[in-house]
Amino acid sequence: MSLKNAKEHLEKYGLDSKIKQFDTSSATVREAAIALNCKEAEIAKTLSFLVGDKPILIVTAGNRKIDNARYKSKFNEKAKMFKADEVEPLIGHKVGGVCPFGIKDGVDVYLDISLKDFDIIYPACGSSNSAVKLTIKELEKASNYKEWIDVCKIIE
Repeated sequence: MSLKNAKEHLEKYGLDSKIKQFDTSSATVREAAIALNCKEAEIAKTLSFLVGDKPILIVTAGNRKIDNARYKSKFNEKAKMFKADEVEPLIGHKVGGVCPFGIKDGVDVYLDISLKDFDIIYPACGSSNSAVKLTIKELEKASNYKEWIDVCKIIE
């Protein structure tokens, strides 16, 4: 169902033809990079958090992780990621397929500036074996993002 919702969402922007489905898993950054034959950094991973009682998504480059100090400075509280079983009911996608497309109403989307390092990025597309090839402008348009933020650091 999630892939269908993401596809319907992307259709509104004329981007559904850019969806790729795989015979293997693309649920992790590493698996997605192998399936797409790209660098892990080019995978746009989507992380789920709770700010107060409101779910949010942060889309970041695949080689990044949350910098707790920057996150707290931005959202005025410690980063609290969802437990795996909370993600689908609150966001609309299961872990491994979380993306900013076809999500539940009321979920704010933020884009981390780390994505601006790339011309093309590959977010998941609602399932653990899909992705969509997008430019940054296409991601901005289709994600209905709230703002660009700087809350991540390179994974070492």
